[in-house]
Amino acid sequence: MQVSVETIGTLGRRLKVAVPADQVEKEFNTRLQRLSKQVKLPGFRPGKVPLKMVEAQYGGRLMDEIAGDLIQTTMHEAIGSQGLRPAGDPRVQRKAVARGEQLEYTVEFEIYPEVKRFDLAGTRIERPVVTVSEADVDRTLETIRKQRAAWKPIEREARLGDRVTIDFVGRLNGKEFEGGKANALPVVLGSGTLIESMEQGLLGVKGGEARSITARFPADYRHALLAGQAADFDVKVNEVAEAVLPEVNEAFARELGVADGNVEKLRADVKTNLEREAASRARAVVRTRVLKLLLETNPIEVPQSLLEAEIQRLKSADISSGLTLTDEDTYGKRARSRVALGLILGEIIRTRGLVPDPSRVRARLEEMAADYESPQEFIKWHYEKPERLSEVESLVMEERVVEDLLVSAEVADKSMAFQELLKVDIVVQ
Repeated sequence: MQVSVETIGTLGRRLKVAVPADQVEKEFNTRLQRLSKQVKLPGFRPGKVPLKMVEAQYGGRLMDEIAGDLIQTTMHEAIGSQGLRPAGDPRVQRKAVARGEQLEYTVEFEIYPEVKRFDLAGTRIERPVVTVSEADVDRTLETIRKQRAAWKPIEREARLGDRVTIDFVGRLNGKEFEGGKANALPVVLGSGTLIESMEQGLLGVKGGEARSITARFPADYRHALLAGQAADFDVKVNEVAEAVLPEVNEAFARELGVADGNVEKLRADVKTNLEREAASRARAVVRTRVLKLLLETNPIEVPQSLLEAEIQRLKSADISSGLTLTDEDTYGKRARSRVALGLILGEIIRTRGLVPDPSRVRARLEEMAADYESPQEFIKWHYEKPERLSEVESLVMEERVVEDLLVSAEVADKSMAFQELLKVDIVVQ
């Protein structure tokens, strides 16, 4: 077999492959003999049809099948002989082949880019160190109280934090639009349930009042037809109610799972949960900073086939989640970053021969399961199918790589408040 390689751009490769005529002929004769024993033609006993007649009737189809099979078996050998690793599916073109001729075809593909940096030597990473305070516990309990608020109808005008229950019809340029109508919709003013200008227009309303509000949609509103547009809303206020928050007492503690109603035990449980959340968030911050540095120190070109596949995956995920599709540039940037990072991490894992540690996978699952009502069911569900467990294994492998990379970087601990930690970016893209 003869193989020649042509470079197309940075990552593109074109292989020209020639399979010797005698190999093609040998395969043809073998299959022709096999087929002649199966063919039935009028006037001939089964298995006694002359080879010439079998060839005349089936030779063309047989040669096409042989060409396809030989391409599949020789292509990987040809690629491997050149030490190439295709990224994405190869594209094959072949010439017509006849008896006594060699099989010639070309195969085009992109290869994986070269990853040059496998450490973060010379870089500095700040690692958050957080102490959960009693104020953080108070703040969390206040949030829980608001979530469990009872609503008391009132006669006064609506203020921020009050709940208004409304019917409304919206019109854009005098015409009703899709999604611009609702009945008995509860809205806590200031919660962001409706666009800001709409909620501002509801301040001061009273139960039973009818009001006309002109509200402008944000320029980046998720529905493109409404983005930046001003709409007129006819609103009827059914009720205005104020929140009545439960007291933090024994009954409140029991509702939150403290059997004996001990409020101090409740506060201790909340603090433990916040500390677990802080530790998880701090790890996420460090992970983000490591991965961003990894991208910066490894500027690689991304195979177009992988990029396009990731763009489609992101779009499909947004559609499944009911999100409005963003512009192509945004998808392109997100996909490029995700693919590049995946390639870099994959090469580090491959080069170092890393494999998932079952004990670490189990520990990670137990940590994740702590947030569920039935932790053992959560863990069992993941072990039932390999594809579910593989997601956790991939997470553990990434954590292992991040740990290894941290060893090569300068890591400096930085104290910060819990609320400050919550504002730190944990998105790589």
